[in-house]
Amino acid sequence: MPPRKASQMKEEAEITPSPVKTKFPTARIKRIMQADEEVGKVAQQTPIAVGKALELFMVQIVTKSADVAKERNSKRISAQMLKQAIDSNNEWDFLRDIVSKVSEKEDTSRAGKAKAETESEEEVEPQPKKRRGGRKKKSES
Repeated sequence: MPPRKASQMKEEAEITPSPVKTKFPTARIKRIMQADEEVGKVAQQTPIAVGKALELFMVQIVTKSADVAKERNSKRISAQMLKQAIDSNNEWDFLRDIVSKVSEKEDTSRAGKAKAETESEEEVEPQPKKRRGGRKKKSES
């Protein structure tokens, strides 16, 4: 093995393993890529590289959103926190039109919804669960 240069050793030291143990499905990534008419054949390693890039992007955006949640003393990341994380990073400007649909104020509908459910439970009897599709039972004749 030839001796390594200092710059190569430094680059290897900077690469850290991913903190998550997820792997995006390469077959699905390939199918999405080939859905574009301009994309022809896709090399075998391409969906793997795209999956890894997606994984690193997700780690980065969730980490930034978690920092926003910590600033607000929250244990959960809300859509507003995700929007704030995207707005604070210029690299993610391609997502701004998507998150612009999220309202600026905190979502209090969940607390209101829980209160409404408790009030309605007292007034109305619970409905029996609806069955899903599937085979229908034969009626006895």
